[in-house]
Amino acid sequence: MDISVIIVNYNVREFMNNALISLFKALEGYSSEIFVVDNASDDGSVELVQKKFPHVNLIINSSNVGFAKANNQALNRSTGKYLLLINPDTLVQEDTFEKLIAFFDAHTEAGMLGCKILNPDGTLQLPCRRSFPTPWTAFTKTFGLSALFPKSKIFARYNLTYLDPDDTYEVDAVSGSFMMINRKVFEKIGGLDEKFFMYGEDLDWCFRVQQAGWKVYYVPTTSIIHYKGESTKRSDIDELNVFYNAMRLFVRKHHTGSPVFEWFIYSGIYFRRILANSARLVKPAAVAVLDMAIVIGTILIGEYIRKNALFTFPLYAYPWTFIIPAFIVFTSLLLYGVYSEFKLSVSRSFAAVFSAFTVIAAMVAFEKDFAFSRMIMLISGGLSLMFIPGWRLLLRLLGFGEKTSRTTLFGRRTLIVGAGQSGQEIVKKLRAKVGGGYSVVGFIDVNRKRVGEKIQDIEILGSMETIGKVIQDQHISEVIFSSDAVSYSTILDVIAKNRNRFVNFRLVPNNLEVIIGKPSIDQLDEIPFIEIDYNIGKLGNRFVKRCFDILFSLFFLISIAPFVYFIRVFSRRPAGGFVKAIMRLPFVLSGSMSIVGYFSPAQKNIFGGKPGVTGLIHIQNENALSIEEREQYDLYYAKNQSLILDLEIIVKSLQKWIQNK
Repeated sequence: MDISVIIVNYNVREFMNNALISLFKALEGYSSEIFVVDNASDDGSVELVQKKFPHVNLIINSSNVGFAKANNQALNRSTGKYLLLINPDTLVQEDTFEKLIAFFDAHTEAGMLGCKILNPDGTLQLPCRRSFPTPWTAFTKTFGLSALFPKSKIFARYNLTYLDPDDTYEVDAVSGSFMMINRKVFEKIGGLDEKFFMYGEDLDWCFRVQQAGWKVYYVPTTSIIHYKGESTKRSDIDELNVFYNAMRLFVRKHHTGSPVFEWFIYSGIYFRRILANSARLVKPAAVAVLDMAIVIGTILIGEYIRKNALFTFPLYAYPWTFIIPAFIVFTSLLLYGVYSEFKLSVSRSFAAVFSAFTVIAAMVAFEKDFAFSRMIMLISGGLSLMFIPGWRLLLRLLGFGEKTSRTTLFGRRTLIVGAGQSGQEIVKKLRAKVGGGYSVVGFIDVNRKRVGEKIQDIEILGSMETIGKVIQDQHISEVIFSSDAVSYSTILDVIAKNRNRFVNFRLVPNNLEVIIGKPSIDQLDEIPFIEIDYNIGKLGNRFVKRCFDILFSLFFLISIAPFVYFIRVFSRRPAGGFVKAIMRLPFVLSGSMSIVGYFSPAQKNIFGGKPGVTGLIHIQNENALSIEEREQYDLYYAKNQSLILDLEIIVKSLQKWIQNK
């Protein structure tokens, strides 16, 4: 057998289909075998291979075992003189095998080859030839020096961007998306290291090839196209985290005793995360700065109108006359959700500014030292009520942020969850209501089998497993669930996992008896959209709840906890409910628990809450409650949480502890 080709597939059916077609053309004239190892795809990949490519050796895994292990399954069954590991989202040229086998024949020292790998737009994919990670290359890569100085031999060693991509040369490593190895080498060094789940296994394999005395070459006389990252797009894998964990594993395996190197790897992880988190905060921060600048500017305008001059305030009034009003307006906008879910809401920004200047007016009315600013603040308030909602209205009229050809007036980028008949009916209703405020970007289906298909000219963008990535990549602000397409438990799970993405979740119920949360109903012809809203996830509620937790736990830790701890030292009786509650207060103070919350630590992230020292389930006979009943109690608490409800639960808990004493 001349060639064995191995493809590991995970939910990229369409790409794999094209890759196999191109491979069959390139393999003409050679004795060959093709292995497809499917890592538990649910998009119909297995059925496609069985139907269209019956001669392919298909290995079906019941779970995603990772890149390395899946490749080894086929490597151990292969018989070819040359072995090719290739990604399913690739296209090979007709002369690929001819050129590379000729190179192997001419260079007996060659143990592994990689070719030129191109992006779909024809640009070079940098990882197709690179160096092994060292402390210096890790530093230049992590802190961006390699990108700043791509032609420098000093800074650009990792991706070798200073070398001509059209020349052939020996390299440290080639890309795992295309690696061709001589069987003799494989039989000596073995397969991929299965400790690597994804990423890093290609570097490790190249390293072992060279340790065994062979060379690794980059051969650009033939090329492939690689649609990079298609598998990871259709999964919920944290690519950055997996990549740096792989680098860390590589370091530990091949650079034992190099703390400097490990430090760079750890720094890379946290540095990239900081950059990613900072990027998410830049826009909201810029908007807040703009709003505060408008307030300060209107105060100056008010001063000029009133005094016919600027900076006429008494010295003690600076800078507070500007800072305090601006901060009050910012806080009000924040509490009204204008910096989170309702970014361009004109009505909410108007209400927030009005509320803020009501507070400001009360402050200057009762504070004699700032009596000089009363009329100025009145002018500033009037102008702020025009400018702060005004710039949002202007952006909405201009369609700012819309990236889809199908937009509606003031349209918010919307996903429809459920690509069946009910989901399609929702789309029809949305389109029929001009100016309804929704711009449908795509569908989310229950699985990945139809991803990429279009229904009513709208693409199915992902499945329930990948909805988080779709929301992030497509900048979604509205998600509408068709309640007969997915279960309520699935809906709640999606909301819990994506609660920090600043998205509004709505559902279309089968009947009006089903209401989740305190509903804000948007009547759309005959379809009511119920906004899914939970008190416990609201910024104001979370702020009040956290302040209460801190004050409550501090008070009892200082006043009662020392006596409880002292008594516990000498007491042999089992701790009662009250004592257990006091013992848990340090966790409340640290933020890992709340005074009132959920019963189980497993519910920690549901709807935005935390496990509680006490709660609705705690004051029941929790052992007599089924799992479904506990979920109902947690759901009720999430929907209706308030400081009053928390205080009521605390009182009932105290009564229960006293009775059980």
